[in-house]
Amino acid sequence: MTLFLLFMLALVSGFIAYVSLQPDTFRITRAAIVDAPPEAIYPHINDLHAWESWSPWAKLDPDQATTYDGSPLGAGAITTWSGNSKVGAGRMTIVESSQNERIRIRLEFTKPMKATNDVQFDLKPIGERTEIIWTMSGKHEFMGKAFCAFMNMDKMVGGQFEEGLASLKAIVESRPRALPGD
Repeated sequence: MTLFLLFMLALVSGFIAYVSLQPDTFRITRAAIVDAPPEAIYPHINDLHAWESWSPWAKLDPDQATTYDGSPLGAGAITTWSGNSKVGAGRMTIVESSQNERIRIRLEFTKPMKATNDVQFDLKPIGERTEIIWTMSGKHEFMGKAFCAFMNMDKMVGGQFEEGLASLKAIVESRPRALPGD
């Protein structure tokens, strides 16, 4: 029995050591090229009401409760959501909005785990096209490190970013473009 307890203690200690050695921070980035100028894309990100049409999380729980507060768009715009186990609950606040260039968001999760992350969208013109770069970064507490030790967060969340960028691209590219001189 003592040998078994020593083995279990060694196993638990090894697990704690392994988790503790995981990175304290994370960064997930995905990008897409959209056949449109930044000014055609910016309103879809800068207005949190518009996210419902392209956000991958809106599709995971179409019945989630969503409220909007603060500014109607741009810096100070806030949305709070509560949904099923796939989307959890939390709050997004736009903290910076640079016209047609960048939107920064404070993303606060309250369920299933508490976490606060930084999200940034950069719009980089490439001729008449635009590269959208979607980045989320934050710090890992012990539980976050333990989760990421067994789950590939970059693949999981990155896949959702890819889906969202593809939806945003499809929406923007399906809109008619103004002709020169219009």
